[in-house]
Formats: sequence, C-alpha cells, structure tokens
Amino acid sequence: MGEDRCAMQIIDADGEFKDAGLDSFVEEVKLGGCGVSYIVTSIIGPQSSGKSTLMNHLFGTKFTEMDVSKRRCQTTKGIWIAKCVDIEPCTLAVDMEGTDGRERGEDDTTFERQSALFALAISDIVLINMWCHDIGREHAANKPLLRTIFEVMMRLFDHSRKTTLMFVIRDKSKSSLENLELDLKEEIQKIWNAVPKPRDHENTLLNEIFTVEVVALSSYEDKEEKFLEEVAQLRQRFINSTSAGGLAAGDRNGVLPASEFSRSAQGIWKRIKENKDLDLPSHKKMIATIRCEEIANEKFKQLSSDEDWLALDKAVLTDRVKDFGGRLSSIINTYISEYDSETKCFDEVVRKSKRHDLLEQKASDLVRPVMLKFLSSEALENFKMRLEKSLDTGEGIASSVIAHTESCLREFDQRCSDALIDVAIISNWNGSDVQKKKKLEHDINVYASSERDKRLSKLKLKYEGQLLDVLSTKDPIVDLLEGNDDIWATNGNFLMMRYKLKNYIFQMKLMVLHWTKKQVPKCCKNCGTMQDMRRRRKRPRQEARSVMRHMTNRFSEPSLWIVISNLEHGLQRTTLKQLPGILTPRLSRF
Repeated sequence: MGEDRCAMQIIDADGEFKDAGLDSFVEEVKLGGCGVSYIVTSIIGPQSSGKSTLMNHLFGTKFTEMDVSKRRCQTTKGIWIAKCVDIEPCTLAVDMEGTDGRERGEDDTTFERQSALFALAISDIVLINMWCHDIGREHAANKPLLRTIFEVMMRLFDHSRKTTLMFVIRDKSKSSLENLELDLKEEIQKIWNAVPKPRDHENTLLNEIFTVEVVALSSYEDKEEKFLEEVAQLRQRFINSTSAGGLAAGDRNGVLPASEFSRSAQGIWKRIKENKDLDLPSHKKMIATIRCEEIANEKFKQLSSDEDWLALDKAVLTDRVKDFGGRLSSIINTYISEYDSETKCFDEVVRKSKRHDLLEQKASDLVRPVMLKFLSSEALENFKMRLEKSLDTGEGIASSVIAHTESCLREFDQRCSDALIDVAIISNWNGSDVQKKKKLEHDINVYASSERDKRLSKLKLKYEGQLLDVLSTKDPIVDLLEGNDDIWATNGNFLMMRYKLKNYIFQMKLMVLHWTKKQVPKCCKNCGTMQDMRRRRKRPRQEARSVMRHMTNRFSEPSLWIVISNLEHGLQRTTLKQLPGILTPRLSRF
C-alpha cells in the first residue's frame, strides 16, 4: 500500500475488526502527525448505488467498483478506508458495505445497523447516497436507511457534536434542486419525528444534532462528463472543510488526535458488537485516559533516567550544588512541557488529571527527597559558618547555638515552602517534611555538642592549670616551719577558699557552655582538682611526722665547714668521711 489512494479493509464481512491493518494504514499515511486537523467522511447507501464510484471520483481513492458488464452483486464487503488525495486538511474516506443487499437477506439487518452506527460515531461528514426516484416513495430504499441512522444516533449520546449529513441525490431528474431539497427535508423530518427517543431527548430537534446538506448529481452512466464536472465542484467543498462555513466547521476541542484514531475505532466497534450503548463522550475520555497515562508514565521514566538529573542527585551527596533549584526546574520542565505538547488534543480534564496524578505527583516524590537533602545540607552548613563567626567575635556559645539553631530551622521551613523550583511546574508541591526537619535539628545539636566539647576541653585545661597554681602558691614545708598553733586549720581553710573561688568561676563558664546543673558537678569531679587539694592538705601533716627522721639523717654524723675559694659558694658543710675526697684533689696541686 505505497500510495495514499490505496484502500485498506478495516472490518471484514463477518464483522471482524482488522486492527493490524488499520494500524498499518495509520502509520503509512502518516496520520499521527495531523493532530486534530483531520476529517473522516463516510458514505452509506443501498447496494449497487454507485457509492464507491462517487468516492473514487470525489476523493481520488481506489475503492473497488462494480463491474457494469457483470450482473449486479455485492462489491464492497465490510468497511474500507483510504486517504483522500490532495485535500487539506487530511481527509479519510470510509466506504461502507451497501444496505438491503440480497447477500445478507431481508431479515439480516444487524450488520447494517452496526455499520451505520460505526459510520456516525467516527465521521464528521456522512454522505447518504440515494436515488432521485426514491424521494417521496413510501417504500423506497432510503427510508429504512434513514430510520436506522436516526435510531442509532440516539445511542451515541454525543449531542454536543453535530454531524453533517450530506444527501447525495443520484441521477437527478429535471426537477429543480430546490424542490428536491424541500421534498427530501420534509421526508427526513417525518422520519425523525417517528423515531422513538429517550425521555430526556423527546423534544430534541433534528438540526440540534445534524447539519443537513443536499446535493444532486447527474447520471454517471448517461451523462458522465456532467457528472464529473459536478463532482469536481463538490470536491471543492471538502477542501478546508474545517474553516468557518465549511462542511466540518465547528469546535474541534473534543476531537481525538489522529494518532488515536485506530485505537478509538477499535474501541467503538467492540462496544457496537457487544450491543452496548455507545457513549461517545465517555469513549473519548476513555481513549484520552489510556493515552495520557501512557504518555505520563513514559515521561516519568525518561525523567528518572535523565543524565542531568542523575548527576544532580549524586552531586547533592558530596558537594554544595550551585543553582540547584534552577537546574532541577529546567529538567522537570522539559518533560512536563513534552507531556503538555503530546496531550494537548485530548480532553482537558483528563489530561490535567493524569498530569497531576502520574507525572507531577511521581516527579515530586522523585525529586523531593533530593531537594530536602540539599536544603538540609545547606542549612547545616549555614549553621556551622554562623556559629564559627559568632564564636570568633567573642559571643557566648550557648546563646549563639540557640539563636542560630532557630534561624536555620526557620529558614529551612521557608526554603522547603519555596521549593527552590518553579511551583507552576509542579502544582501539588509540598516541601514540608517533619522527619527531615527533626534530622536536621539532630545534626545541628550533634555539631553544637561537639563544639561545646572542644570548648570544654580547652576550658578544663585552662582552669585545671589555674587551680594547680592556686594550690601551689605556698609550699607546705614553709607553712610547717612558719606555722603557729592553728597551722593545720589555717592552711586548710586557705586552700579550700582558693579552690572554691576557682571552682565557682569554672562552673559559671560551664553554664555559659549550656551545660545543665546535673552535668556541671560531674564535669568538675572529672577535673581532678578536689583530689589535688586533699593531697595538698595531707602533705604538711605527713611532712611533720617525718621531721625527726630528716634531722637525724642530716645531723647524726660529725660535720665541719670548710672554706674553699674556688668553689661556687666558697663555704661548704661536709662530714669527716667526705673530707679526704674533697681535699685530696686540691692538695695534689702543691
């Protein structure tokens, strides 16, 4: 099927839909690229009334025509489709099997009704091919056909959409077109009035559902040139048919995109075969739902594997990403814009719903943890920098921790709300996350505690040194030698007083570090200064008890003082045993 004019059977004589054939046709004629700028024109009418011949001359198609050299028989079996040649917008021609054919029998009208319903459901324009001599006749072939059309139209439930019914009168007589049109419309109205209607459409007028057009053509067999001339004039009416005043003019918002024509036609025929009422608006929404879901899932899959997104996700773990929000917005906007572009022809409510549920929500779930991770990391870094700056300027660590914790958590909440990305892209963005905020607060407290521990270590070293200096200001031996009767009480009270003073200052410093009253005594105990003080208080008593031993050791042997001029001090006390060792080296010089 290399040429546009070649025809493809889409439903065979047994009512089987050839979905593969229609899919192939749609692909080969590049129908998918037409958007909503396409028209479907069907033709229905009695068997052997020249339907295929009219379509071929009118649209340049190649439907199989009846061979006039042979006896009249069924030529078109089932339903066929072809693309019209050199007509814009893109127009599809659908050739239907003829009605009241002897091959199916008088009582077998099932396929006739099904095909008529199918034609009305898929078409913008329906050509009703009829003989001129049947107009006004009670038992003419067109009356059951019209009755069928009107009855099945009541089952479509798409009364917001008007279909153009073009009655093509074949082999016109000498009667004027005006008279033929008047007679035909009067007949049509009678049939319409007699057709049973649903209660809520009992008073519906014919022109509320159909736009009725009437044209008359000369005999193809007797006046071929005149026939071809009239057909050429009629063809012009199908060019730009969607423009104002055209045969298919009107609101195109409810039209399914051409890419979904095959899927829609298959669904319509399936419901017709199941003998279910064909609610076209619901059918269109069903097609829109399926396709929008497919597109949304496809775009989300592409977003999830996008290289820029994966790189951004990885960078958040290791680096402080610049312009994170802008880069993320750009990535998400790419796929949401593609979704909007590819679904613009579908039902507005459906496309927005699927964009929200399947693309925006899933995209939000995908990027939100990374966004919060970035914001949390940013807030923690800000806390560290601000705390360091405050401490460098001499501010207290406790007050600085409290102030900067509050400000950073407040900024985190605000940044989550702002989302850093274009909230118009994701309409349902909710940046708040209680668990993430608790984690951030925990990380801030951990860092603040580590800083307090560092400051405490320095403070402990400083004040332990100062306390040791206090405890060693007076040597206990000096206290012992210079002491009076209350030497022990005086020395102990002095040490305790100095210790308590320094310990009080140390405790105040700990409180500034935001230590609790329970933590402070434990820290002071760990400093070890109380034990040092107790040892200092015991040392004089210990030294006093050993004074006799020291004096005995010192003065038990006879001793003498000698003067040696070249000794450092000139005067040295020694024992008799030590005297030879001192004098011998010096006497040897003489």
